Amino acid sequence: MTVPPPLPNAEPPADPDVQAPPEAQPAPEAQPAPPAPPEAQHNYTCPNCGAQTAYAPGTTVLRCPTCGAEQAVTGGDGSIDEHSYDAWAALPPKPIATIGAQVVQCRNCGATTESDAFAGACQFCAGVLIPVTQPEGVIAPEAVVPFALEKRPANDAFVKWVRSRWFAPGALKKVGSTESIKGTYVPHWTYDAHTETDYTGQRGEHYWVTETYTVSDGKGGTRTETRQVQKTRWYPAAGHVARDFDDVLVLGTSRIAPELVAKAGPWPLPSAVPYAADYLAGYSALRYDVDPDSGLTSAKQQMAEVIEDDCKHDIGGDEQRVSSMDTGYAAIMFKLLLLPLWIASYVYAGKTFQVVVNANTGQVIGERPYSKLKIALAVIAGLIVAAAIITAIVLSKRHGH
Repeated sequence: MTVPPPLPNAEPPADPDVQAPPEAQPAPEAQPAPPAPPEAQHNYTCPNCGAQTAYAPGTTVLRCPTCGAEQAVTGGDGSIDEHSYDAWAALPPKPIATIGAQVVQCRNCGATTESDAFAGACQFCAGVLIPVTQPEGVIAPEAVVPFALEKRPANDAFVKWVRSRWFAPGALKKVGSTESIKGTYVPHWTYDAHTETDYTGQRGEHYWVTETYTVSDGKGGTRTETRQVQKTRWYPAAGHVARDFDDVLVLGTSRIAPELVAKAGPWPLPSAVPYAADYLAGYSALRYDVDPDSGLTSAKQQMAEVIEDDCKHDIGGDEQRVSSMDTGYAAIMFKLLLLPLWIASYVYAGKTFQVVVNANTGQVIGERPYSKLKIALAVIAGLIVAAAIITAIVLSKRHGH
């Protein structure tokens, strides 16, 4: 039996067990949805061949590795802003260890995953992974120094470095595959501050005295001679110095040895541009795990070395000693900056070693193992050469030469 549809104006019969709804309230005015960030809108698929595009080092374009098609980098307009440290410190505590992973999404196939990396490649299609959510309390990058050195010359520099390690094990010479080196943006904090320092110390002034001493005359007797000896008089000193610091650089991750990154510099900080996700296409990017508080502590240590030199210059004299420094900091500003490195890691004898290549200058800095056998052979060879020289000298004296 077919049930006919209700009439247009007919009301359904009342159900005694169902209460009437309250009087309807006017719906609130609809709010427009916030616009999606540019990086979430950008698709990194080549419009010509469908391959994944990547940022081309030293340019302002995304380039397809298959057909060579190019697209201009979008985003990153405007200025590079810095944050007030005092304003940030006044916010509720944000222990970095409790910050959850962020959601990254592939711009090609749409797959999403949680990661503590800031960017990378999709494990399903090798597409570009870009963050679509940011954990609460995480500071977003303000600036980036783009890659300027392409992968092939970076790998060539790495291979040359490996082959130049004289006492490295022979197995290390085989390390050099282009797959072993990865382009990675490494997070750094930069700090600005105005400092005022009261110091105490000592000023040393040199003077000369004449000393008399005796030496053998070679005939069983002695003779008296004189010489000039430098002495130093120390005087108390105190004063006040001031200095403005700009862009004091502090590594923002514990995943790379700080000494490696420090030696890989200097960095062309004036070439930094406002952050845009397009610069990360084709590369990975680490999220910081050193918070701004810890970073500022490291920055103050760097500042203290410069301030101590200022104090010594202010003391004057021939030598200086700085006993104490009482430094006040004002107008502290900071920002998160991404710097480019080509990073290679290899395992030898169960230990992991890292090598980094500055993606702007090509400078290579790395850790390396030492071959005990090669060192022993070198020592033995040195002893043989030394013995041969000594033997030649002895024989020469015997024959009167």
